[in-house]
Amino acid sequence: MERHIYLDYNATTPLRDEVREVMADALFVYGNASSMHRSGREARAQVEEARRAVAALIGARRAEEVIFTSGGSESNNTVFETMRDIVTRKCNGGGKDDNRTEIITTVVEHPCVLNSAKYLKERGYKVTFLPVDEAGKVKMNEYRAALNDRTLLVSVMMANNEIGTIEDIAEIVRLAKSVGALTHTDATQAVGKIPVDVEALGVDYLTMSCHKIYGPKGIGALYKREGAPLSPLIHGGHQEDGFRAGTYNNLGIIGFGEAARLAKRDLAEYGRTMRELRDRLRDGLLATIPNIKVNGHPTDVLPNTLNVSFPGAEGEAILLSLDLEGIEASTGSACASGSLDPSHVLMAIGVWPELAHGSIRFSLGQGVTQEDIGYVLEKTPPIIARLRAMSTVRAPLCRDATCTICKE
Repeated sequence: MERHIYLDYNATTPLRDEVREVMADALFVYGNASSMHRSGREARAQVEEARRAVAALIGARRAEEVIFTSGGSESNNTVFETMRDIVTRKCNGGGKDDNRTEIITTVVEHPCVLNSAKYLKERGYKVTFLPVDEAGKVKMNEYRAALNDRTLLVSVMMANNEIGTIEDIAEIVRLAKSVGALTHTDATQAVGKIPVDVEALGVDYLTMSCHKIYGPKGIGALYKREGAPLSPLIHGGHQEDGFRAGTYNNLGIIGFGEAARLAKRDLAEYGRTMRELRDRLRDGLLATIPNIKVNGHPTDVLPNTLNVSFPGAEGEAILLSLDLEGIEASTGSACASGSLDPSHVLMAIGVWPELAHGSIRFSLGQGVTQEDIGYVLEKTPPIIARLRAMSTVRAPLCRDATCTICKE
């Protein structure tokens, strides 16, 4: 039988069997959850049960603080649209704290945050894009310098989708609150992989997406702390307390609830298993392939994520060669697929273009076995050796002329 090893779980995950079964039953939940008759009440009861499960996964005090959306991009856009609405009202003479108009984010955010921030900047808003260090952590001194009494929002992702680095969100939030700013974290890659507790973090807004936790695509959520302002991105009916119009996606929401319940139940075991598999893959690649570089933080990193640069081998060629062996990985964010530009995340941590183009993200998940990792470690070294032999490019790991590793 043809070998198939999927190592692109940060892009999306397959439906868990339990979620598929719940969703199959949910096909018969046809009532409109906004209707008052029995079928509507039955649908609404299951929607609210799912909301409670999602709230429990992130430690929210009130289930009503969870607002269902179509996914992470919509949730993130809703937060930034809210900031634009706040500033617009201030410019028109309404609201309070009229001096708060500035936004702070980072250079390594997911494109849906980066482009939302850039959209505002192009329209005259002041947006600061914080740099990160070589491990992908926000440079805190520059963050402190950027904060002031005009800061309206600080938005920093909890865990990076490409290199897996986990940011110090609680401290970032604490500093933001010291100047009275609102706070948001895109936790799409963190939820279901590491503990996420909105009360401990202190955030006003948190983004999550169901298809990252073995649930269906097309459904996500935005956590909004009670009292935090929010403007609807989609106008229409009264659904989600008026924050998000549109008929309830019964099927997706019910699937989300089951995926959240299972993710909370299995979180500790998931972390232990993924870390063990990831470390074996990392150590095996370092032991068998010379002159490679692991990107991201060595310890504050998602347990399932490994980003590796292979100097002298081109990323797409590596992917195609792995694919021919039945191994599926990626060169970075799925949202950047098709782009010829090097990863903005790798560039931000100091990986220069030639090396960034030779980088692969292995993201592990449920279903990956020790046998699978052994197979990847068997097939990858000869692929890299072959591609390096064919290549005329020799990309060192760094630009330091005195580096002894790069001269090997």
